[in-house]
Amino acid sequence: MTMNQPVTLAAALALSLSLTACRSLDSKTASNSSGAFATGHYRNLFAEDGHPPEQVKAKVDAGFQQLFHGDPDTQAVYFPAGTNANGPLAFVEDIANHDVRSEGMSYGMMIAVQLNRKAEFDAIWNWAMTHMYHDSTNSPAYGYFSWSVKSNGTPNDEMPAPDGEQYFAMSLYFASGRWGNGPGIYHYRAAADRLLDDMKNRALLTGATITGVKTVGALFDPNSRMARFTPDTNSWNHTDPSYQLPGFYELWALWGPQQDREFWSQAASASREFFQLAANPVTGLTPDYANFDGTPWAAPWKASSTNFEYDSWRSAMNWSVDWAWWARDDRERQRSDRLQAFFDSRGMDAYGDLYTVDGRPLGNDHSAGLVAMNAVASLAATNSRAKPFVEALWNTPVPSGSWRYYDGMLYLLGMLHDSGAFRIWAPK
Repeated sequence: MTMNQPVTLAAALALSLSLTACRSLDSKTASNSSGAFATGHYRNLFAEDGHPPEQVKAKVDAGFQQLFHGDPDTQAVYFPAGTNANGPLAFVEDIANHDVRSEGMSYGMMIAVQLNRKAEFDAIWNWAMTHMYHDSTNSPAYGYFSWSVKSNGTPNDEMPAPDGEQYFAMSLYFASGRWGNGPGIYHYRAAADRLLDDMKNRALLTGATITGVKTVGALFDPNSRMARFTPDTNSWNHTDPSYQLPGFYELWALWGPQQDREFWSQAASASREFFQLAANPVTGLTPDYANFDGTPWAAPWKASSTNFEYDSWRSAMNWSVDWAWWARDDRERQRSDRLQAFFDSRGMDAYGDLYTVDGRPLGNDHSAGLVAMNAVASLAATNSRAKPFVEALWNTPVPSGSWRYYDGMLYLLGMLHDSGAFRIWAPK
């Protein structure tokens, strides 16, 4: 299929699944790739731009130090919260919205494992399991994490958000690989396996929540092989493009529960096809929310979800990291080129952070989080303009102040990816 050829997701998925059936995603197949999984080479884009590796490491470490252990009033998003029988606890707080989100907790764990910070990783995981995880079979959210709770652990909404579950699972597999498995909740691989099984296979459960009676099932749609926006059956037939993580799914096809490995391989193919349909063919921008066929979806509570907004910033990271790790879909490179060409046309130091998907500006803020995600797109981009995007992230201060949570988490993820420090750690 050419990029300009119209295609339905059903047709694209059928083709991708037939291609998937022709290959068995085992280690031998994966080793044929030129991506980082096979080669073990992770590009340090900052070093490629002339920054000495020791300065790159120092800059990444300084960002972590500020956001995790800086001034609690103006810099930090990580907060220790005592101990329990499993040891120290800590949470990552959305400062502006005064809540703790599964997104930020799982990002915090991913950042910690990549930087070999086991104490912070375990403290966040302990807090998430203590205050966010639903272990009661009477709960329709059984097996999942509340997407938003107060800092005292009281839920604002008991339903999960799939970005949190997916980053929890991936960071747990990496923790198993980097540190080995411990007892109880710290048997990282067992926890990841269970979470993956629930994400794909959890049966429908109906019960009361603080927002009313809900019927909840699996996080992944079995037909499209894509992450749902929510597993609540009242609102599950669509997705959030930034929830699609094909690079992760390829690893789950190797490491996840045996019976579901083919599904995860197909999910990777489905997500790649989805991005091709969801991203605007000129700007490369994706909507915040979308139907499974890639068309924008206007949420009843958020009509602007058809636009490129805050969630959408992450889409380029997801497909660009997939290219960097697996190098299986050249269209990801073309898409990163289109996206960077669009933002370059708006002015490297001036582009806003909100747009319609065809490029009409909706906001004037030049946000550090978007700068970071556009810099990660350079992992896949082929045009020479990729270098100024990397340099723009290098020159961006570590986020501070009221909005330091989301900008800060994306800043650290971007710094890790562009420095070559975000790596695959095979679980034990």
